[in-house]
Amino acid sequence: MGIAIDFGTSNTVVARWNRATQQSETLSLPGFSLRSGQNPPLIPSLVYVEDATTGKVVTGQQVRDRGLDLSSDPRFFRNFKRGIGSSVQGFLPEVDRKTVSFEQVGQWFLSQIITAIPEASESLIFTVPVDSFEAYRHWLGQVCQSLRVEQVRMLDEPTAAALGYGLADRETLLVIDFGGGTLDLSLVRLGSHATQQKPLGFVLKWGQKSFAEKSGQKPKVARVLAKAGQNLGGSDIDHWLVDYFVQTQGLTPSPLITRLAERLKIQLSLQPQAAEVYFNDETLDSYELKLDRPQFEALLTDHLFFETLDDMMMQVLQQARRQGLEVADIDAVLLVGGTAQIPSVQTWVQQYFEPAKIRCERPFEAIAQGALQVSQGVELKDFLYHGYGIRYWDRRNHCHNWHALIKPGQPYPMNEPIELVLGASIENQPSIELVLGELGTAAEQTEVYFDGDRLVTRRLSGPQAQVQALNDRDGARSIAQLAPPGHPGSDRIKVQFLVDDQRFLRITVEDLLTHQTLLENRVVVQLS
Repeated sequence: MGIAIDFGTSNTVVARWNRATQQSETLSLPGFSLRSGQNPPLIPSLVYVEDATTGKVVTGQQVRDRGLDLSSDPRFFRNFKRGIGSSVQGFLPEVDRKTVSFEQVGQWFLSQIITAIPEASESLIFTVPVDSFEAYRHWLGQVCQSLRVEQVRMLDEPTAAALGYGLADRETLLVIDFGGGTLDLSLVRLGSHATQQKPLGFVLKWGQKSFAEKSGQKPKVARVLAKAGQNLGGSDIDHWLVDYFVQTQGLTPSPLITRLAERLKIQLSLQPQAAEVYFNDETLDSYELKLDRPQFEALLTDHLFFETLDDMMMQVLQQARRQGLEVADIDAVLLVGGTAQIPSVQTWVQQYFEPAKIRCERPFEAIAQGALQVSQGVELKDFLYHGYGIRYWDRRNHCHNWHALIKPGQPYPMNEPIELVLGASIENQPSIELVLGELGTAAEQTEVYFDGDRLVTRRLSGPQAQVQALNDRDGARSIAQLAPPGHPGSDRIKVQFLVDDQRFLRITVEDLLTHQTLLENRVVVQLS
């Protein structure tokens, strides 16, 4: 039985494929899932560390049931997904004399959730943000290695959402996935294909054959046409609300105020005005937090919220136009995630598309349930959202810079490698080093940092390319040992770069002097 996990910044959803009904269904895990008649059984992405040395933690709804999220306790973690694979500015928290990384918190959280799913031993599918760097996917792959699961796959969240809405074949769909931590836009075309292809997404661990392989059915194909991502979500709005009440009512930021701000935000998606009562146990003072929709929308405008949304939409529509698609060619717009339920966000979408095309009835379950389609014969044709390049010394600006080798938008697997010829730069050079990097898009970037005990993001001024070096560490930069040593003035090695069907970057290095192959099809960055 297949299990899909949509690990979110604010909430996590677990779904399974019911063989008896041939339908996907969302699981409620006792103790972990939120008990609410209004929403599906969401699992709050919360962790409270009872003992960091043994890994004893409390997760999900249990944290709220015990009131462990209401005080400024360094053992309490929320929004920790944002710090996974990111360069966090400031000191990491210390619990029980042990520095606790967000990767460790995420592993504790997922391990507890997966252990509570009795059917998770056969096939597991994780959904990931479209703008996630390989560092996050690599971490998720490492978490999977400790699991007793036969087969593990990853799939972009917007593509999963398109499948989760179950729309007809050959439709061009724009998915706007706006959750607690990220905004992802993805233009996806669902159709059919006459030939057998590889399974959807890319595989971390192989087990049994997929449903399509066993049944011999002709699979559907989900072709990704355009995508864009931004580190912006509902948790940012919660922090803006907290700052607003700090400024207007003189309150002190705390996890309790953050939780009340989140409640106000959710209420304003259902009604024009919202109020929450705040009582301080220490001072015995009480406050009433009030907000209406015009005030809320003015707050969003002050933080350039809608400008950011416009920039993201323009990126996707420009990519679509390069492929001959206009706005009128998009058949449906699917809204996913809690932040997409904000009325002003839905009004913003209507500026680009007619209301009849906009679907928003499955905001929380579409991703996890759509991911289950991978075991039911759906396949993916995708492209690289990030490019790859090499670092060089920019003499003009006296700093390191990056030269792109494999550009964003490159379909994978690549049929032909990209070649680069290098020579020695000094006499008797014993080796040649090369730093390879994953190149993000040039756009407004954000950094993750601490503001007191809050993990938040900050927009950096001016568009700039975000880069994550893949091998910039001792012992990993050298790609060729030269015997005999190299000399300037002639080409010495030829390097071939290729991205395979698992989306791994591989290199082959040949010594042009000795005609020896020094590296052959070596993986530079690997997820498992």
